[in-house]
Amino acid sequence: MVNDARGTLLAVRETVQSELTSYLTLQREYLSGIGSELIPVCDALESFLLEGGKRLRPLFAYAGFAATGKVATAADIRAFTSLELLQACALIHDDLMDRSDTRRGKPAIHRHFENLHQQEAMSGLADQFGEAAAVLLGDLALVWSDHLLHTSGVENSALLSALKVHDEMRIELMAGQYLDVREAGERSPSVDRSLRIARYKSGKYTIERPLHLGASLAITDEAERKDLTNILSAYGLPLGEAFQLRDDMLGIFDDMLGIFGDPSVTGKPAGDDIREGKRTVLMAMTLERADQASAAKITAALGREDLTADQIEEIRALITATGAVKVVEDLIEGLLSNALTAANSDEIDPSARELLIELATSATRRSH
Repeated sequence: MVNDARGTLLAVRETVQSELTSYLTLQREYLSGIGSELIPVCDALESFLLEGGKRLRPLFAYAGFAATGKVATAADIRAFTSLELLQACALIHDDLMDRSDTRRGKPAIHRHFENLHQQEAMSGLADQFGEAAAVLLGDLALVWSDHLLHTSGVENSALLSALKVHDEMRIELMAGQYLDVREAGERSPSVDRSLRIARYKSGKYTIERPLHLGASLAITDEAERKDLTNILSAYGLPLGEAFQLRDDMLGIFDDMLGIFGDPSVTGKPAGDDIREGKRTVLMAMTLERADQASAAKITAALGREDLTADQIEEIRALITATGAVKVVEDLIEGLLSNALTAANSDEIDPSARELLIELATSATRRSH
């Protein structure tokens, strides 16, 4: 059954990739008709969207739809695919706000357009041009996410049903992103605040809300799907938090991401989260457990872009020594257990249970 679920998810992933490719081809025709200057915009977004990504959000939407016992159509999968464009918006803007240099082994969008400005010897400030381009490309991806959903071909009743979830998801995402930006300015760490950010910035819009979106496309009556929606939340909320915690944690060993990341896996330099000063749950737990001298060293390192590899290694060792790594690993396991229990609920159609279990283990495993 697991292999069947894995095969189904792989097939859906390939269909999502095909739908994205088709949609971006149409948008290229439209934008290039406005002016040849927009061709680099098309090139950058196609590269960003098509040359990486696990397509988790459309896959969770598919699983939410399958949980109703119904079979998704091509139009439904196009609607699920719109979530990849929302994800692109979030990542482009996140990289800009974090001042990240790379994404998936290539220059982040703002750096890409900064380089373009320099290569073409344009007038003005290259970094300002890159930042402006990233804001606009992120906004364009957000508009495209709406457009693809609206033109997916689903029935009007299904579209109206999905829009409420879709709007709530975007509001929650923006709220979580603001809380994340604000956290960098807080004077002291907080595990509770960091967990809330993990829930709203990533967990809800990665897992819970896509599940709800899929279910709302399949069952348009909100009262009729209430019990299922509650179970999907019981699965999606803990899993979403575990997913974000894993994203923060992966990299403690050679094959992991995040603070201890291998650039060949993450596409980002190892220790980038430290250089960017990210106040993750792992970091909050570390600072709560560290002695005064260690906490001072870690705090002084956060947000320093000039940290050397040796300095990063020293911070890694301090983090590990506090025991925070084990605490977070245990938290991930507990959250995953709660999600798996919900996946086996009677409200979930049997055909979808293995999909949910496979997605849960995939989203929280130690390497991708």
